[in-house]
Amino acid sequence: MRETLFQVERQQMTSLQAQIREMLVSAMLSGQMPSGSPIPSTRIMAKRLKVSRNTVMLAYQALAADGYLQSRERSGFYVSDDVRRGALERTTASRERTENTTSTVNWEKRLRVTPASQRNIAKPPNWHEYPYPFIYGQADAALFPIAAWRDCTRQAMNRKWMDAWTSDRYNEDDPMLIEQIHQRILPRRGIMASRDQILVTLGAQNALYMVASLLVKPQSKVAVEDPGYPDMRNIFAMKTKNIVHVPVDGEGICTGKHLDGCDLVFTTPSHQFPTNVTMSAERRQELLAWAEETDALIIEDDYEFETNYRGEPTPALKSRDREGRVIYIGSLSKSLMPGLRMGFIVAPRRLIDELRALRRLMFRHPPGNNQRVVALFLALGHHDALINRLHKAYQTRWQTMGSALEQYFPGWAKWPGFGGTSFWVEGPAELDTGKLQIAALEDGIIIESGQVFWANPQETENGRSNYFRLGFSSIPEDRIAPGLERLRELTDRQLGK
Repeated sequence: MRETLFQVERQQMTSLQAQIREMLVSAMLSGQMPSGSPIPSTRIMAKRLKVSRNTVMLAYQALAADGYLQSRERSGFYVSDDVRRGALERTTASRERTENTTSTVNWEKRLRVTPASQRNIAKPPNWHEYPYPFIYGQADAALFPIAAWRDCTRQAMNRKWMDAWTSDRYNEDDPMLIEQIHQRILPRRGIMASRDQILVTLGAQNALYMVASLLVKPQSKVAVEDPGYPDMRNIFAMKTKNIVHVPVDGEGICTGKHLDGCDLVFTTPSHQFPTNVTMSAERRQELLAWAEETDALIIEDDYEFETNYRGEPTPALKSRDREGRVIYIGSLSKSLMPGLRMGFIVAPRRLIDELRALRRLMFRHPPGNNQRVVALFLALGHHDALINRLHKAYQTRWQTMGSALEQYFPGWAKWPGFGGTSFWVEGPAELDTGKLQIAALEDGIIIESGQVFWANPQETENGRSNYFRLGFSSIPEDRIAPGLERLRELTDRQLGK
């Protein structure tokens, strides 16, 4: 066989062994390696690919076990005589099994709720392949200290830490992580809480779902910001039909008559989602006073607490809570990595006890190895260093995007006063950002149409179609202005200019 047929890419996420298997199977099924033909020896293949001989041997043995190769004593490996016919038979049999096991259950009748039918934010799974990803909530891998994270992972794997991640803690958290949240994270937000008032979760999303599951009854009347976080609106919708959509102004969620009769309110005071408005001190006091007077509760989602790189730190709403009415939701996803799914709840001990018991029924506790690695990352100061790096990068991108928006979309967006990682953009009433989003994707640009953030966008004449969001956490600074220039060309084309 020609050795030029074989090559692997070391930069791929797939392991070398898996790449070798995939490469050989593709060659066999395409006819480039006919049935009965020999394949290069493990020594030759390893030398050609510059990998270990064991890696090649393991790949060959796996293919032999799957019937693609035959091992001949003292002769090596050969392509199975019926590999193509066998592959076809396996594919046909799999298809027949699938067809024969088609469900006859009436799922519409059985399902209590249908979350898949809810409106939600949609993002391309391959967003990193686009040249202009103005996508929100994703991290820039170039900014992450992978060497420091690897070192913490290695330390967590040491024998002296084994009990921290190999034991089933049932419903307890890693004490080192709780200590780091207690000492390093909460004081920055002005929150004074004891260790038994903290619960680790699988990200903020998991925290929000658990809190709603315990506190929202069918008769409960709950308030959400409008525009606001679609997932929270959808979570509440699975618990109650009594949802009040409260408008947002320049000071945050509106109070007064808008909250009449509500038992609970969800808000993002430090950085309103998605408008970026920071709730004023006066509005915070009004909201807390309302909760005290009406015996209501407040869920505070502080999803971007580490992205304030302008002016003085903004205390959390929870820091002003004197009656235990604010349930604080924090996340490390924005500063570490979204895929880590690490968050926490701060609330009165009585509620934490119930949340801990509920979490045990769901998944006991977040993976112990992840908790210990994060704890070490915090304890060794790597998180502080990362935050400083992110602040410098984000502030530069924030300034670049703000200037580019003023140049290409003058008057369409306001500079966020808090910082954050996105801009909220309002175009002319005739702009259809749903169509713009589709056209932009075809041109390599990712934006988020704003309609999904409103509960009932159709109530307005234009269906709130003229809003969109631009994130800058994962796009290189030098691509921001060119991307917005191309986006402007697309909007002009849609507006007939």
